[in-house]
Amino acid sequence: MGKYAKAFQQYKIPIAQSLCEREHFSNRNQFLQLRDTYRELWKHGIIPIANENDVVSNLEIKFSDNDELATLLALGFGAEYLLIGTSVSGVLDENDQLIQEIKTFTPAILGYARKTKSAAGLGGMITKLMFARLATSLGIQTVIFEARAKDGILNAIDGKTGTVCRPKKVHANARQKWLASGSKVYGRVLVDEGAKKALIKRKSLLAVGIKEIIRPFDKGEVFDIIDIDNWVFAVAKSKLSADEITTQKDKQNILVANADEIVIL
Repeated sequence: MGKYAKAFQQYKIPIAQSLCEREHFSNRNQFLQLRDTYRELWKHGIIPIANENDVVSNLEIKFSDNDELATLLALGFGAEYLLIGTSVSGVLDENDQLIQEIKTFTPAILGYARKTKSAAGLGGMITKLMFARLATSLGIQTVIFEARAKDGILNAIDGKTGTVCRPKKVHANARQKWLASGSKVYGRVLVDEGAKKALIKRKSLLAVGIKEIIRPFDKGEVFDIIDIDNWVFAVAKSKLSADEITTQKDKQNILVANADEIVIL
């Protein structure tokens, strides 16, 4: 914080330390309070410097790394850009050549991520790509760039450096964006191709379309939805528990999640 204070001081910009916990995002009311606090700081020209509250965080409530924290902040506050700094020039292909643009995330794109961690981070390129995918799926342009490059941030905003990940056009409201990003995901289900096509067309999820419950969940909890290729393509808030779905699976028109509580990624 001392280094941040010194850097901003020459521009006469005050800063504030913001220690965040995962609960600040997974609990809707706490998130709204956090958002109001940031807006009040910005209104008075104060820049909050966010970091995880390591003193109280444990494995159950930790962020995976600062890439997740940055993504949740960007989505929560409706940012236009998410800039993710790293120690390399951006996302590199199998020949270590920079991929300058990603228009659509696929398993092949995620496969370019190196298994090693970045020099100063908990995660590596795989987490950066995962959260870039989440941010772009909800309408935020994301750039993965070399943090120490000259004028790196300015060039990243202009799309002149790093890997530019293009955003999708989305119609999700604020609550749906929170559901897809801030809420804590408890369960996972595998659906058949028919159910996947219906969901992509903004239909509700019915029990008959679920092939397998991979991770159980309770009524009202959030779960993600994968296809037969093990690709997470949506998240939803359940109207039934996993046990209730199992016992009623063969019945017609058993609603698992309503269309307005399903977000396609």
